[in-house]
Amino acid sequence: MNSFIHRNLTLCHYFLGSLPLMLIFTALYFNFGSEAEILAFFKAHAQAHPDIKSFVKIVTNWGNACLYPVYLWFLVTGIRQRKTDKSRLRFVLVFIAVQLIVSLLTVRFLKMAIGKPRPGEGPFFEPFSTKGAYHSMPSGHTCEIYGSTLPLILRYRNLLLTFGLGIFAAAVAFSRIYLNWHHPSDVFCGWMLGSVAGFAIHLFSKED
Repeated sequence: MNSFIHRNLTLCHYFLGSLPLMLIFTALYFNFGSEAEILAFFKAHAQAHPDIKSFVKIVTNWGNACLYPVYLWFLVTGIRQRKTDKSRLRFVLVFIAVQLIVSLLTVRFLKMAIGKPRPGEGPFFEPFSTKGAYHSMPSGHTCEIYGSTLPLILRYRNLLLTFGLGIFAAAVAFSRIYLNWHHPSDVFCGWMLGSVAGFAIHLFSKED
């Protein structure tokens, strides 16, 4: 019974943490007819509002980095407490390993293998291209931010933390669309991969 409740709470917080981005996708696809129209709208909006564009660039460039000190704190305190409590050190070591495998290696491989053109490039795919202009899918920023926020959401299962991190992660993901650096489908794929990373970190860092 306890394991059933625990599982349901975990899934509930996962969906709540993903909800802000899902609401953004819903709004986009109900208000626009295609990805091309979405990107054209935000390209024009960014050109008309340079201050907003500058702020969104800060979000996209520094969003993931904001969580580095959090995991550094887990690492430092985990090392200090390793003799009395190994859970924190295990958590951060699993986090590092999974993020390297999923958000770095897997994302890089898929970007090259798929060869999808970024907005404004193309129109044809170039599989196994080494050109950055054809590394649009999946969104690495989105994968990394969900691979970083979901483990914290699933570990603590606190509503305020879940909503706060969910909104923050959605802002980083949306920034990739707003700046025309990724198609919405790229961001969606990044969220899916980040979800895999988040759940893997949560499962493998749990004590037996």
